[in-house]
This record gives sequence, C-alpha cells and structure tokens, in this order.
Amino acid sequence: MSGGSTGAEKELVSSVDSNDRASVFDRAHRLPTAGLLMLVTFVAFESIAVATAMPTAVTELDGLAWYGWPFSAFLVASVVGMVVGGDIGDRRGARAALLTGVAFFAAGLLAAGVAGSMALFVAARALQGVGGGIISVSLYVVAGQAYTAALRPRLFGAISAAWVIPALIGPLVAGLLTAHASWRWVFLGLLPLIAVGLGLVLPAVRSLAVPEGAPPLAQPARRWWALLVGAGIGALQYAGQRLDLSAIGIAVVGLALLGVGLRRLLPPGTVRVRPGLPAVVGARGLLAGAFFGMDTLLPLTLTQLHGYSPAAAGVPLTAGALGWAVASQVQGRLPHLPRVVLLRVGFLLLAAGLAATAVVAIPGVGGWPAYLSWGVAGLGMGLGMPSVGVLLLDQSPEDRRGSDSAAFQIADVTGSALCVGAVGVLVAAATAGLLSLPAAVVASVAVLTLLAVLGAGVAPRAGATGSPESAAAPSAPTLARP
Repeated sequence: MSGGSTGAEKELVSSVDSNDRASVFDRAHRLPTAGLLMLVTFVAFESIAVATAMPTAVTELDGLAWYGWPFSAFLVASVVGMVVGGDIGDRRGARAALLTGVAFFAAGLLAAGVAGSMALFVAARALQGVGGGIISVSLYVVAGQAYTAALRPRLFGAISAAWVIPALIGPLVAGLLTAHASWRWVFLGLLPLIAVGLGLVLPAVRSLAVPEGAPPLAQPARRWWALLVGAGIGALQYAGQRLDLSAIGIAVVGLALLGVGLRRLLPPGTVRVRPGLPAVVGARGLLAGAFFGMDTLLPLTLTQLHGYSPAAAGVPLTAGALGWAVASQVQGRLPHLPRVVLLRVGFLLLAAGLAATAVVAIPGVGGWPAYLSWGVAGLGMGLGMPSVGVLLLDQSPEDRRGSDSAAFQIADVTGSALCVGAVGVLVAAATAGLLSLPAAVVASVAVLTLLAVLGAGVAPRAGATGSPESAAAPSAPTLARP
C-alpha cells in the first residue's frame, strides 16, 4: 500500500482467511458483495434486455436503417472502457474506477432514455459501453484487493449467478415495459437501482489504497489501440452481415486493425498461449468464443430447421444459463481445489456440450437434444469462467491488476466477436445457397468444439507460473466493516 497508514487502512485484515466458515456475505463483506452483485446484475440486464426494446426504439426514432449501430456502438466503446478502467484502477484505485464507470453508465442510461434522435441514441449507447467496460474491469480490481484468495472462487461464483436472473427475466421485463409503458423506461428505470448498488459498495472500498508502484500518469496510447480493436470488431461484424465481395475487404481491414491493437493490449505470448498470465488471458478468449459462437446460432437452427417458436428456441439458452449458475456455485464451494483442474474440466464439458449439439443439424432427429446438451455446455462455463478469473488474480501483480483485467476482458470480447463473426459467415453462405444450413451448423460446431478441446489442452499452462491457489496463498486484505 502507498501513502502511509491511515485509521481506515489499519482496519484492513491482511492475514489469510483459512476458516471455511468465511463467506462473501459475512459482516466484513456483505455490503460490498451486495453492491457488486447489483452492479453486475443491472449491467447484465441492460446488455440482455435492450435487444427486446430495440425494435420499438429505432422505429420511434425513425432509425430502422441504423438498427445494428446501437449494438456495435456499445461493443466498440466497451473495449475503450476496459482500457480506461484498467488505467484508472492502477493509477487511482478501485474507488475512483468504480465511480468513473458508474458515472459513464448512468449518463448513458439517462441520455438513451431521453434521446430524441437516432444519432443521440447511438451516442448514448456508446456512453453505456464505456461505463460497462470500466465497471467490468473495476470488479477484478476490487476482488484482488478486498477479498482473500479463499473467498475469490465464491465471489466469482456469485457474480456468474448474477448474470442468470437477467438472462431469465430480462427480455420479459423489457418487453412488458416496452408494451405497457415505454421503451425509455428500460433505460431510465435502472438509474435509481444503479445508485443503490454504488452506495452499498463505495463505503467499503474507500479504505483500499492505490497499489504500490502504480504508474503516475495514464497511458493515452493504450486508448488509441483500444479504439483500433473496437473498430476491428465493428468491421468484422459489419462484414459478416454482407453477402457481397466487399465483405472480404472489410473483413481483412477488420482483422488487420485487431492484430495491431491486440498486440499492444494483450500480454506478450497470448496468441501462443504462453504459460502464466498469457495463457490465462487466452483461456478466457477461448471459453467465450466457443460458447457464445454457438449460443447465437442455436436459436436460428431450431427455428429454421425444426420450426420451433421463438420461445421454444430460447429454452436451451435458459438451460445453459442455469447450468452455468449451478456449476459456478459448485466451484465456489471448492476453494481448495486447483483452479487449473476446474478450468480443464470446464473446457471438456463445454466441448462435450458443443459436440452433442451438432445432433440438432439432423432434420429427422429434432431439436430436443439441445435442451440437454446446452445445459452441459453451461456447466462447463460455470466451472471455467470463475476459475480463470481466480487465476488472473493469482498471476497478476497488484500494481497491474487494472491493465491485466482489461486485457482479460478484451480477450473475452474479441474471442466472442471472432467466433460469432465466423458463424455469421457460414450462415450467410447457407443463405446464399453456397451450402446447406445443416452443413453450416455442423461446420460451426466442429470449429467451436476444436477451440474448446484446444482450451482443455492448454489449461495447465494457466497455472504454470502462478501463485498457489489454495487458502495458503498470499491473500489480499479483506474489507474493513463499514
């Protein structure tokens, strides 16, 4: 810690908490945990539920031709927000990062709720993206400083579960608000709830000092590299929506922008999955890409090949979300089990779920196997995602947790975008008659399963140079009671 000792800092408990009765909801942690989970839940709700309100919003704002831009603006801006959040967390600490992230996110909610034109609405979504990116990185900065090594698996398990409720009820709530009130309340209604979450967590993180060795100045060049990455992701998404030859050129430009930007933002050796932190960051990208690539394709497959209704086609996604929540809670109750073991098992379950889902491409079989197979894939994500988050904090020095967490989140977004884009190209080829839709589904499943198998093979590298993962590892200080 820097800046000397204060009365608040002396209340921090730096000893290892090896008592199995310790909990993320004990007296020392219940308020910050509740606040963090509320922030995660509302950011997740906004990410998931906004798709339900979007058709009505763009119609009212006379911006149907811009339909994809609110989504792209959020995604591109979130990459910039991740880098900004990492810089602020490393320079000024967790409290400043959280305040900045929530301020941007709340400003975006307000601007979207009162937007009178499509251009202003897209700008508001970009503000939300910046805020969401900062908040996602701040989460890891707080977890690294405020929770012991033994509590981190439980914290990340709870955070994973916090995504489930928005996945289950977010579209329904957004639909009811849009139909019976106004689509604007999908944005404005979250403002007081965001304030409550921030109010719970801020008093607890106020005592966390800026890490020693923190860089005195921001690194503005990193933000320009982040813009390149975001532009590359946007270009790839746009190319995947086109069916002409220009899509090839756009995709090449997008890949070039990604390559240049990611080289500056990710740890050296990430692409090669070098042991240690690069392998941790690479594993996050593989997990996200393999899962979300199929998550976007599955409803289309069920509706187009088997005639499922939109509601029935969404049931496997619910099964995946529930499997994710269950497994994340299980891993949280096993804090002494090596995280690399859980990560490898998670990858193997994900690969099994993906491979089994290929059965839905057979017209005579029907789509019902996806109800089971995608639940298995969700179990894999529930074991893998929290475990790789714990490994990140084990591998990252305290003064670099902000920037390393930003790289971690950028790998997630990039992996998802690349895999979703690849799946989109195969679907576009099927739409153009170049191959059948079942063939496109099988090809997509094969590529995504291969990525999951690759992840299982390289998972041990994620813990090769890390600190011990049990409760005997050096721990971060716990939060003082507010």
